[in-house]
Amino acid sequence: MLIELKNIIKNYDNGGLITNVLRGINLEVKEGEFMAIMGPSGSGKSTLMHTIGFLDRPTSGEYLFDGIDTKDFTDDELARIRNERIGFVFQSFNLLPRTTVLDNVILPLLYSSSKKGLEQRAKNALEAVGLGERITFMSNQISGGQKQRVAIARALVCDPKVIFADEPTGNLDSKSGSTVMHILEKLNKEGRTIILVTHDINVALHAKRIVTIRDGEIISDRKVLEEERVHSKEAID
Repeated sequence: MLIELKNIIKNYDNGGLITNVLRGINLEVKEGEFMAIMGPSGSGKSTLMHTIGFLDRPTSGEYLFDGIDTKDFTDDELARIRNERIGFVFQSFNLLPRTTVLDNVILPLLYSSSKKGLEQRAKNALEAVGLGERITFMSNQISGGQKQRVAIARALVCDPKVIFADEPTGNLDSKSGSTVMHILEKLNKEGRTIILVTHDINVALHAKRIVTIRDGEIISDRKVLEEERVHSKEAID
């Protein structure tokens, strides 16, 4: 099992005022899955993704990543996991402005343990998302859809086990959103584990499994039927 969450609780302490965000989450994700996390605003879905992605630590509970209990990992160990074994794609792209597409993708490699062939690895990642001819463009010279594809290439470049995509189509038009979803599907077919956070059911139905969270608790966990996936593609295309 790639990811195992056991009774995960996440509280935030705001000057003595405790906010319960995750309330005993139990979840398993196998390597190679394509899972969507859905829920209304304030449901805890982004907090859950941040917890699974080591951007935040749980208040209590047990989190096993690739069979290893992560409770005692140091900040440096968590940073190394985020860099080498996890890729992130966010709604806002998070690209460096006035920096080339190629250099944006190279950036994570500068912090990795292997620094061989940085430029070629970045070029390969950009080729994988169909942007091989845009490597010299500045990030502020390309469209929103292309920016998100650069962000996916940046997430891919360190060859991670899992890619987290937080509302990856949220800032895109329907055509660009469709392109991004097809890329994520392709990566999943190649063996990548994809965990997607979205509020859009048509986007979620591109996954093979949908976990719905409300008030910090999982209220449903189901497989996506093939006919649903076909309809979702028609809706977003």
